[in-house]
Amino acid sequence: MTKTELEKAAVEVRKGIVTAVHSAKSGHPGGSLSAADIFTYLYFEEMNINPDDPKKEDRDRFVLSKGHVAPGFYSVLAQRGFFPVEELKGLRHVGSFLQGHPDMKHIPGVDMSSGSLGQGFSAAVGMALAGKMDGKDYRVYALAGDGEIQEGQIWEASMFAGHRKLDNLVLIVDNNGLQIDGKIDDVCSPYPIDEKFKAFNFHVITIDGNDFDEIAAAFAEARATKGQPTAIIAKTVKGKGVSYMENQAGWHGKAPNDEEYAIAMEELEKAGEALCQK
Repeated sequence: MTKTELEKAAVEVRKGIVTAVHSAKSGHPGGSLSAADIFTYLYFEEMNINPDDPKKEDRDRFVLSKGHVAPGFYSVLAQRGFFPVEELKGLRHVGSFLQGHPDMKHIPGVDMSSGSLGQGFSAAVGMALAGKMDGKDYRVYALAGDGEIQEGQIWEASMFAGHRKLDNLVLIVDNNGLQIDGKIDDVCSPYPIDEKFKAFNFHVITIDGNDFDEIAAAFAEARATKGQPTAIIAKTVKGKGVSYMENQAGWHGKAPNDEEYAIAMEELEKAGEALCQK
């Protein structure tokens, strides 16, 4: 896909996020929106996947370690064709398969159930090790939050991955600078994030995680990296794409009301229309 096509797809992913959370009257829009461009690139460009065969053996694997941003994950899965987009309106509703956190037993395209922060990356490391042991070519991607990396389990998994030289593994850290209680460097600073991962024998790339050119270059560099796992530190804007949500910690886990929903959708519609003029 061209950069403009990816940007258009990301707008649709963001619409799905806002629609799902508004319909549920709960959920996590801020981190879903900040990671929307990463989700879009992974599922429309980077990963070897097939919506018609979600469990194909040689597929690339993805683990959403920060499982609370399930609205972003579900939206890209729907846009990519794993299930109908209309299902997004069932988020967190009784009887819907779209639970508040990813469920590998019921949702097509979900490789690992997640939600307890820190644990998802350990599962991704295990998948990468299994691929190496089995002589498989698939790659494993995991997305973690910058607040999530305050969890010690992240670093235990990183130590193991670096020691085992798992070059089929990529961790993306969504560095939007905010967590539920405020700024990450006020709550419990994980900085310098890049130097910490370097100390665990990761190849580290720092990018603007809302810029598709930089995202594409980073994943290409990760593929070319041999002998060590890669950590992509993606600097993003929490709530990206919805003006009143951007850089506001209060939108970490809050749904828009009807008026706010209308404003958000109007802004996203205009963003999509502007891209069509390119």
